[in-house]
Amino acid sequence: MRAHHTRSATVAALAALALPLSLGLAAPMAHADGMSEPFGPACSTVPKDGAGSFSGMADDPVATAASNNPALSTLVTAVKKAGLVDTLNKAENLTVFAPTNDAFAKIPKADLDKVLGDKAQLTKILTYHVVGEKIAPDKLSDGKFKTLEGSDVTTSGSDESYKVNDMAKVVCGDVQTSNATVYIIDTVLMPKM
Repeated sequence: MRAHHTRSATVAALAALALPLSLGLAAPMAHADGMSEPFGPACSTVPKDGAGSFSGMADDPVATAASNNPALSTLVTAVKKAGLVDTLNKAENLTVFAPTNDAFAKIPKADLDKVLGDKAQLTKILTYHVVGEKIAPDKLSDGKFKTLEGSDVTTSGSDESYKVNDMAKVVCGDVQTSNATVYIIDTVLMPKM
């Protein structure tokens, strides 16, 4: 490891202790197993302990883990309406781009209600947010990934500032569940209908 990178990691670790994550200044810190810590401004809203904490979510499959995160309640409702809870919980090695409640709130209520009432369309949209492999943050800088819906999503960015399809910002990334890596995003992704 280069000395500059080690110094940067030390500075980042100190910043993480001294400043709230909501400032987005802390770099991801490595776990003992080499995995990085979740990163992004919205990570500060995740509970510090319990089922909805990062350690709690790591113990549960992805749909269950999401149900314990208050910022993902609209997504969880949609997953239940589409009948995808068991599918997502039983699958292995997924990446989920998980829209926040605020992301769903950007959709006009009448349009959202219509989608929530159309199981086929809802399933198409939700499976467009899921990739059948775990994607590490270093693969997001210029990525193209096949979704379970069948279309591709693209990722771009660097240094904890990533976008999906050039529109959705990753607001809390590299969240681990027992079967998935989750990137919480600020916009719902829409496949071609």
